[in-house]
Amino acid sequence: MANYKRILLKLSGEALMGEQKFGIDTNVVLQYAEEIKSIVDKGAEVAIVIGGGNIYRGIEASRTGIDRVQGDYMGMLATVINSMALQSGIEKLGVSTRLLTALEIRQVAEPFIKRRAVRHLEKGRVVIFGAGTGNPYFTTDTAAALRATEIEADVILKGTRVDGIYDSDPEKNPNAVRYEQVTFQEAISKKLNVMDMTAFTLCQENNIPIMVFDMNRKGNLQRIVDGEKVGTLVSN
Repeated sequence: MANYKRILLKLSGEALMGEQKFGIDTNVVLQYAEEIKSIVDKGAEVAIVIGGGNIYRGIEASRTGIDRVQGDYMGMLATVINSMALQSGIEKLGVSTRLLTALEIRQVAEPFIKRRAVRHLEKGRVVIFGAGTGNPYFTTDTAAALRATEIEADVILKGTRVDGIYDSDPEKNPNAVRYEQVTFQEAISKKLNVMDMTAFTLCQENNIPIMVFDMNRKGNLQRIVDGEKVGTLVSN
């Protein structure tokens, strides 16, 4: 029996690059798909939000002269490409999926409707939310927090390259200390970069815990669902 029944999994677009400098590594997609299938098989209802930084980042494009709003919409479309790639990988393993987008792209996805998303989850389908919130100036972190609130998820699982939240960057400081658990207030006061502040506040106000963990370690998703202590938990 799953420790968490309904999960919102947040993945970064950069994670899909693997060892490449840009684009999508199909081996990483398949690895993630297998991890996701393992918790679906445990009975978890899984929704996913994925970034688009491996293809395009609107906020960086604005520095090169592209209009910020235009750049953000381009970034939203990048998340749809990543969502389609992940959807394909998951379905290859025999798991039913649905892609719902905040921007209407009817040829490849359903428009986001809360009731429809919840119904898909109840039927055991993996639901992938693409195109962020559909609005410029909002990150995919905020999209994850918003969708988690709307579908009444039990937890947000934020898959990263490191095994939790540290007091400093563990990739730069070998003596960095990892937190097992912190409150939202502690994370704010210590300026721990869990998510952007809009997303973070949304989770705090709606009492949705955030688990930050290493997505690249095989079996971590299943360990979390089984109730093991993995990564860092942020909660009220």
